[in-house]
This record gives sequence, structure tokens and C-alpha cells, in this order.
Amino acid sequence: MSAIAYDDVTVGQQILEEVITLRRVDLLRYCGACSDFTGTHWNERIAKSVGLPDVISHGTLNIAVATRMVSDWLDDPAAVLGYEVTRFSHPLVVPDDDEGGHLIVRAVVEGKGEDRSAVIRITAKTPDGKQVMGGARVTVRLA
Repeated sequence: MSAIAYDDVTVGQQILEEVITLRRVDLLRYCGACSDFTGTHWNERIAKSVGLPDVISHGTLNIAVATRMVSDWLDDPAAVLGYEVTRFSHPLVVPDDDEGGHLIVRAVVEGKGEDRSAVIRITAKTPDGKQVMGGARVTVRLA
């Protein structure tokens, strides 16, 4: 069960804001983990040939790192009941350098259920303010 008590969480409360850094090696590991070796996720030449500025992160990797932040906050991955994203709005570019790509993730309590659940709304933006995914929510069970 989650280490966060139901009564200690209020609707509208920001529970976290963090900058996540993804580097090319992270993308390559994810390619292997999910068996998605689409060239736009690892090859700069292919990414640019289809009009992208550089290699981009998988949308599913972006939601995975955001959801992991919520499970870390809960101190219990099993307290995550589900998640959803309605759209991936803007790609997260990951250049081949020491800086990588940055995803600014913010999580706010959107609602609470009588069953001790809560819906956490996730926003994820690039450093220049472009929204990376829309309609992102994580449903969790609180203590």
C-alpha cells in the first residue's frame, strides 16, 4: 500500500515537479526493452530525413518516466492502478551530446475517489514550454 495517506492529499495539490534528462543511451535501452527500433528514436540521419530536428524520445518512454515519478512519490509501484495519455503533442528531441533532452514533469492531484484512489494529472513540457503530452493522468491508491 502507498506510503501517502489519503487524508494528507488535497485536490489541486502539486505533488511534484522535476526535470527528467534523457540521453541517447536511454533511448537505445528503451528501443531494446520494447523492441521498437524505429530509426527516428536512435538515428539522426533518419530523424532528419522525415523532417524532425534530431532523434526523438518514444512517447511511451516519456509517459513511463512521468509515471515512475508518481510511483516514487508513493514509494510503492503497486499503488499505481493505471495511466492514460490522450495525445503526444510535441516530440522530445534528444541530441547526441552530454546534455540530452529535458522533460519538465509536473504532477497535480486532480481528484479523489471514495475508494481511497486519486487521479494525478501530469503535465510534461520541453524547456521552451512546448507540451509533450496531453491528457496524461495516473490513477493511484492511497493509504
